[in-house]
Amino acid sequence: MAISLSVVLLLAIVLVVQIRGGAIKAGPAIVAVLFGFFLASTGMAPSINRFMNSIAETINQITF
Repeated sequence: MAISLSVVLLLAIVLVVQIRGGAIKAGPAIVAVLFGFFLASTGMAPSINRFMNSIAETINQITF
């Protein structure tokens, strides 16, 4: 739960920065958000979630 909330917050911040910086307009940003929303309700959602969790675990295991 904490990882997914952190990822959502990070992606929201990146999206806002891109909109304010002019790298992406509001229309395509809304389409991207809606795409993610509807993708979350498909059969691919568990696979994407497992993939993101494995990336988070890999990053967590890296020690500097």
